[in-house]
Amino acid sequence: MAVPDFQSCMLPLMELASDGNEHTLEEARDNLAGRFNLTDADRTELLPSGRQQRFSNRVAWAKVYLQQAGLLSSRRRAHFEITERGRQVLAQKPERVDIKLLDQFEEFREFRSPARHGNGALEQADLGHGAASEETPEETLEHAYQGLRAQLVEELLQKVKASSARFFETLVVELLLKMGYGRNRAEAGQAIGRAGDEGIDGVISEDRLGLDVVYIQAKRWDSTVGRPEVQKFVGALHGKRARKGVFITSGTFSAEAADYVSRIDPRVVLVDGRQLAQFMIDFDLGVTVKASYDVKRIDSDFFIEE
Repeated sequence: MAVPDFQSCMLPLMELASDGNEHTLEEARDNLAGRFNLTDADRTELLPSGRQQRFSNRVAWAKVYLQQAGLLSSRRRAHFEITERGRQVLAQKPERVDIKLLDQFEEFREFRSPARHGNGALEQADLGHGAASEETPEETLEHAYQGLRAQLVEELLQKVKASSARFFETLVVELLLKMGYGRNRAEAGQAIGRAGDEGIDGVISEDRLGLDVVYIQAKRWDSTVGRPEVQKFVGALHGKRARKGVFITSGTFSAEAADYVSRIDPRVVLVDGRQLAQFMIDFDLGVTVKASYDVKRIDSDFFIEE
């Protein structure tokens, strides 16, 4: 079964707490996972950022929403218990507890009010607050970020393809430096742009100490790089008795080329145009920060009284 949306987690959370005892979020996750017949893969599925498990995030947000509506209370972090209002709601035997039901409570409406967050920004962003939303606010933020990033990748790729071959070589040098390759800028600057040596465009130190080297092929192409071109590069690596190589292009690689490098020695990494753009974003090359948003949480240690 797919991971349930966070609103579907609300009623099971309340039913778990209906015994009047204090429960932990860890206990709730185990209980709900069994109720929804989730597999280990379901439970460990990550949000797009890869930093948090989707199921854990949804259970936590279900708890937050129920607290804001006064149906659950929490005396300490990651714990919860039912309130008298929560008992009254359960006594009505609702088929589902969701945002639409919670909207009857003034505290919850205030929690969702755009005015509470300033200039209606939250309402405009619709951060998981729509009655039909299946995403938590964090998921909505992450998906919005991924959409913006995908758009930026396409824009970067267009710029790279429109650049000159010389600029592409400079771009590769700058990226390798930012990624930690090369002992110094002078070495990196000489790594690319030399006359090709049997399919090799350059060589650069793998680390600052120069303990190993990586051979490079950098081609600004619009078309697909096929297996023959990659084989030519691999043949050149064998001629140098090289163990590592990277083939960077602004185009794409064929499936046959990718399959070929997965089964050979030396180790060869293929970097196509979109991967190149992703690296440029990750290492702040050719991009600038337009806006930054910090997602913060309570520092529990701050509130511990000695």
